[in-house]
Amino acid sequence: MPTLMRPPRWATLALAASLLILAGCSDGGDTATRSPATPATAAHGSGGASSHIAIKDFMFSPVSLTVRPGARVTVANQDQTPHTVTFTDRGTSDTGRISGGKSAGFTAPKKRGSYSYICDIHQYMKGTLVVR
Repeated sequence: MPTLMRPPRWATLALAASLLILAGCSDGGDTATRSPATPATAAHGSGGASSHIAIKDFMFSPVSLTVRPGARVTVANQDQTPHTVTFTDRGTSDTGRISGGKSAGFTAPKKRGSYSYICDIHQYMKGTLVVR
């Protein structure tokens, strides 16, 4: 009988991302209790439009989000512990502390560029906001 090999970590992560995408496409019932869908790739927002970052399992999703200058970005903390989206340049606004299961937001900078952010509580959590 052949021995079964464990799939590589990237394959497991790809499967998990696919399931998240499919879950976002389903009709989950009452929209008042659902979290926003988590895009698997960079999303494009415009001034006044909203883009989303999810925090789950101590990771930002997507890790890199592309938006237009001045776009509103909503951050949904799907973990039970508090997190932040804190820009490392400290000149850009951030979310402040977001309790588990809650959401907060910020307005993207008007200046085009790449902005790195972390969770100020768990500084190994990293992401990038690209403003185009």
